[in-house]
Amino acid sequence: MAVSVTPSSLRMQSPGGCTELRLPAGVRLAPSTCRGLQHVPGDGLHLRLHARAESRPELISVFNQSSQDQECCTFYCQSCGEVIIRDRMLLRVLPLPGDNWGALVDEWCCHPDPFANKPLHPRENDCFTGDCFYLVNLKSDLWQPRPEGAPVETHHLSSENHLKLKPKANTKVICKRCKVMLGETVSSETTKFYMTEIIILPSERNFPIIPRSQFVQSVLAQCVVELSSARSTFRFTIQGHDDKVYILLWLLNSDSLVIESLGQYTNIKKFPVLEDVLKPDSSSAWNAVKVLYQPCIKSRNAELSSLWENDLSVHSLTLPSTTCLELLLILSKSNATLPPSLRCMNSFQSCLLRLLLLLLSHFSRVRLCATPIDGSPLGSAVPGILQVRTLEWVAIAFSIV
Repeated sequence: MAVSVTPSSLRMQSPGGCTELRLPAGVRLAPSTCRGLQHVPGDGLHLRLHARAESRPELISVFNQSSQDQECCTFYCQSCGEVIIRDRMLLRVLPLPGDNWGALVDEWCCHPDPFANKPLHPRENDCFTGDCFYLVNLKSDLWQPRPEGAPVETHHLSSENHLKLKPKANTKVICKRCKVMLGETVSSETTKFYMTEIIILPSERNFPIIPRSQFVQSVLAQCVVELSSARSTFRFTIQGHDDKVYILLWLLNSDSLVIESLGQYTNIKKFPVLEDVLKPDSSSAWNAVKVLYQPCIKSRNAELSSLWENDLSVHSLTLPSTTCLELLLILSKSNATLPPSLRCMNSFQSCLLRLLLLLLSHFSRVRLCATPIDGSPLGSAVPGILQVRTLEWVAIAFSIV
């Protein structure tokens, strides 16, 4: 098998065919740095080389990219496109304070905290944002989505420990069209919507059709990147609204670029909830966050989960329980597409979460892998995946069938 590298592409020639991946504009390889070419049994071809990116656009926070100040916005159910809140003027979009904000006020301010132990509720034209949810006031919306039960008692509100519930009844807010759980009632006027279930757009824009799997993993990826940058935390527990931990997540890096080329590959099996929009003979480049994860369903990893829950350096994210299960399927699918040698690290499984944003540094090192994803012997080269990690090295994986 012959491997040739140019600044803008990488090509593999075998007796059964040829695979070529072209890099997106702004990303260039350094052919003279190619080294370490080897074949790993059951895994494929590996090699290393340098790559360079011309620019590094800044990360746009998931908390700020959707809700535009001084603009009428419409809230949609992401699953079916049902309008939840129409033409809402958001005059203020504010982040909720962290759990330790009260302690900081006591330490750095000479006057007492006037808001101590008081819940924070948005006004009519406000939108408060937490780690993975929005708080909005629905008092003026006569056609608002109704909860399945009465409001509950609430206590101190913050971005992590956003509400302490003493349930009197079921408070879930359900989409009237597709019956998906969108959020929960916090008070008689305030509703919490999960970011994984809601899309907020300027009212003049049409509802975008985004595959569910892409949307969920992108929202989660941006949440963990934002939190790791702001609070230097890299371990997360993903728990459902039922307070059960479903996933342990460990952020490794947030600077990967992945390039896919499906070619004529038709043997990819998909779950409906995981459908992508890639078509045959299409190529795509997308940004990714690399994470390690452990599933915690059916009492798996119960001891480790308990340790993480009691660790102050671990941050908890709450999502609807069904979304937690969707996310677990997404992580498993992503893990299965990696070369075998890259699927595990210690006792954790590794995977890539897709971002809708570009994260590139100016210089990087590269690692290349060629592997048949389905375990078949090397033959005609058709599809390929290029995974670029832009701080230290880049991993390139070709799937060959």
